[in-house]
Amino acid sequence: MENSVRSFIIVVLVGLLFVLALLFGAKNEQVVTLSYFIAEGQYRLPMVLAVVFFSGFIISWIFASYHIVKLKIALRKSNKALKKYTAADAISVVVTPKDQAA
Repeated sequence: MENSVRSFIIVVLVGLLFVLALLFGAKNEQVVTLSYFIAEGQYRLPMVLAVVFFSGFIISWIFASYHIVKLKIALRKSNKALKKYTAADAISVVVTPKDQAA
């Protein structure tokens, strides 16, 4: 329950930041010049903000997905090892008639 509340709060905060960026972009219809390696381009400020926000979101999502998948694989391996060892322990326990009488 605690994780879902935390995730919800994070999603709401990211959404509010996105709305704030849109409002900022709507009030600032200026043209900005972006200089990159080979060329230079002039773009509207809201477009630049949207592209930067979404690219950061996608990059963060890719890294988070990688770590989540890595943890799920480790958990699966641990669960298989646990099942293997608990099955081996169940087989190695021998009950003798003396133990049953006590």
